Amino acid sequence: MTNNGRRFGYHSGARMPALLLGATLTCYSAATVEAEDWAHWRGPNRNGLIGESSRWEEGGWSSIHEVWRKNVGEGSTSPLVVSGNVFVLGWAGGKDRLRCLELKTGKELWRQEYESPRFGRKAEGDQGLYSGVTSTPEYDARTGLLFTLGVDGDLVAWNTREAGRQVWKRRLYDEFDVPKRPRVGRSGHRDYGYTSSPLVQQEVVIVEVGAASGNLVAFDSRTGETRWQSHSRSPPGHNGGPVPITVENTPCVAVHTFEGLHVARIDRGHEGETVATYPWKTDFANNIASLAVAGDSVVMTSHYNQQRTARLRISLSGATVVWEQPLASKVCSPIVQDGHVYFAWEQVLCLDFETGKVQWRGGRTGDPGSCIGTSDGRLIVWCANGTLMLAESAARSPDKLQILAQREVLSDTDAWPHVTLADGHLLCKDRAGNLVCLSLERRSP
Repeated sequence: MTNNGRRFGYHSGARMPALLLGATLTCYSAATVEAEDWAHWRGPNRNGLIGESSRWEEGGWSSIHEVWRKNVGEGSTSPLVVSGNVFVLGWAGGKDRLRCLELKTGKELWRQEYESPRFGRKAEGDQGLYSGVTSTPEYDARTGLLFTLGVDGDLVAWNTREAGRQVWKRRLYDEFDVPKRPRVGRSGHRDYGYTSSPLVQQEVVIVEVGAASGNLVAFDSRTGETRWQSHSRSPPGHNGGPVPITVENTPCVAVHTFEGLHVARIDRGHEGETVATYPWKTDFANNIASLAVAGDSVVMTSHYNQQRTARLRISLSGATVVWEQPLASKVCSPIVQDGHVYFAWEQVLCLDFETGKVQWRGGRTGDPGSCIGTSDGRLIVWCANGTLMLAESAARSPDKLQILAQREVLSDTDAWPHVTLADGHLLCKDRAGNLVCLSLERRSP
């Protein structure tokens, strides 16, 4: 489906670059912007940052247009883009459905599916706010395997080079006897099933299983066999999944479990050994935002009874608090770019990475939100029930939030899924499974 009539509205305070005045007379050259695949949760480096420009100065946002849209099934899982193809997972009619779509046309190239409930078998609470598959798939460029995790614990490896042929499958609830998440204090009981994204590291795929035998479990990426389990036995948190971090030249992963921060080694001979912990238990077990890793530091945030953001410095002997702020993101995972921390919850907020001091805040985003930091120092924010905005980062606007462009893309349900940018195309999805592809490529007059 195309819709060439809808355009972005420029915010009243936006600066129009001189280059844009004549941009309508020329055709955009794709060679001016480096394109990257979006192959993992939160992008190519799993941190919300991308080496691709926002294309603001090239005039891409003045002619942004809808290329196609379709419903891909319920769920808050985010789309991936690999070599011009979109991989997206959704639930419909009692099945999880994995689709491969052509990025520039939306044409379905292949589909795979399996039986799955709409909610996990131990689900409790907030079912009016979510449904279907939540975990974002993980792609392994070395093998062409794509790993998906359903809300009921179906971990599946698919061969994308063979039309998505199923390679192996593990049933986490059945095989690891995972219990319902415990209640926290006097808060209501919550369990959303499996929500976090798998993580490929070398020859294993690491999953927050939450088993009594180990919170993290590493599976052989080619065979699905269990390779190791973490020493931590915390129940799983409701989060985006484990994140890679290098601690004193040692490869590790960090995850926000039910109990709080857990950093574990993954180097040979020390797999699963605990490096650092930091208590951070939330009401309703809703520690939703992913951890942000920058160098030897982790930025973590949550709302509810915690309502704070903290930067922790990680060493092989533990975690040290650098700063804490009584400000929080409920859903949006923070990004760390050029010495600043950003997230979008109720407002777009910018903190100084070194001190935690608020640099600016502004706009209105509602509860849902995700952010991308682009190579030209700008922020793409996807929020509320389907609002897309482009804003200047603090490097370009140090004193206030400056919104360059804003548009209502969807309007039916929450924009829980993370926005995706790849090859000049933005993929915007809501939890009902409505997926819209917008092009930032300039068109000939």
